[in-house]
Amino acid sequence: MKRQSFKHKKGVAMVLVLMIILISSLLVGAILYFLGRGTEVSVLEKNYKTAKEASYGTVDFFLKDFIPTSISIATSTPGSSISSALSAFNLSTNTAVTGVATNACFSSKLLSATSSWHTTCVSDTNIKNSADLKLTLKSTLGAPYDVYVKITDTVAGNTNTGGVALEGTGVTESASGVITPQHFPYMYSIEVQGEKQQNPTERAQLEVLYAY
Repeated sequence: MKRQSFKHKKGVAMVLVLMIILISSLLVGAILYFLGRGTEVSVLEKNYKTAKEASYGTVDFFLKDFIPTSISIATSTPGSSISSALSAFNLSTNTAVTGVATNACFSSKLLSATSSWHTTCVSDTNIKNSADLKLTLKSTLGAPYDVYVKITDTVAGNTNTGGVALEGTGVTESASGVITPQHFPYMYSIEVQGEKQQNPTERAQLEVLYAY
């Protein structure tokens, strides 16, 4: 009886050891899996952040520099807005700025409502196939980033661009009690997509509403 009891305890101890080894292996495997996933997510987040920053920089350039310059050119020299603006900016920057839309299309997007856009404007929902502008930005991490910009909708504002101060402090009230709203000649809906040249899956997409 004592010998059988000893053998029985030995068998139980062996099973317990195997269970502990199995559980430990599962825990180690789970830890390694989550560490690997964490590293993968960190890399993806870093790549997305780079594409996002490239897109943000392009938005800043497009709104503050390119649109005002193009509107000025379009109103003074109709039909040459995008090509003339591109010539000016490509001489002053190392970033490659390429016009995709025609002059007629881009001018109509700047100065008229969506329903009056030129027939050469492409309505493809894929921004890469129908962008107005493409910027190629150099990267310190390797391959450059391509950023595509497209005006998707134009709404005529409460004024025109002729002789109007485009900047103001908002709604004001005169001494007579008349409320004067801030002047907004046009309002644009803009889509932006930034992606790495060698790996287009590393991309960021933005939608911007801009009152000029």
